[in-house]
Amino acid sequence: MSSKLVNNEALEDVYIYVADYAHIAANATSANQVTIGQIPAGGGVKQVVVYEATALVGASDITLDVGTTAGDPDEFIDALDVDAMTAPVYNTGDLFEAANAGGIDLVGLTNTATDIVAEWNGTVASLTAGKVIVAITVVNPGKFA
Repeated sequence: MSSKLVNNEALEDVYIYVADYAHIAANATSANQVTIGQIPAGGGVKQVVVYEATALVGASDITLDVGTTAGDPDEFIDALDVDAMTAPVYNTGDLFEAANAGGIDLVGLTNTATDIVAEWNGTVASLTAGKVIVAITVVNPGKFA
């Protein structure tokens, strides 16, 4: 049996994570990873886009990792030098780089719900301004099971 999805039945879920400079400073290092979304059972990540909406001010070494591995969450975004960005960046993580030779591939496919975490690093105590937005698109066929 097949069916056509209507507008309110999206196959994809989108998580938006907004981090201002104070949040980044309060949640830096691997000990302070922030859960920013979840891959549901049967799902996978289609894309992760990072946008520096307001320039980070006060430090020049702020990096971001996004993924699912608590020890090193870099599957989707890996060591992104956020304060050096000149345009939005997407899918730079280890899994995307390995799988993305010919287009967008789903990564992080899982049979059990898995948290997506963000990890900030750098001289965060010096930050005085800035805002970063992370948008994660997750394909979720399990919601129709």
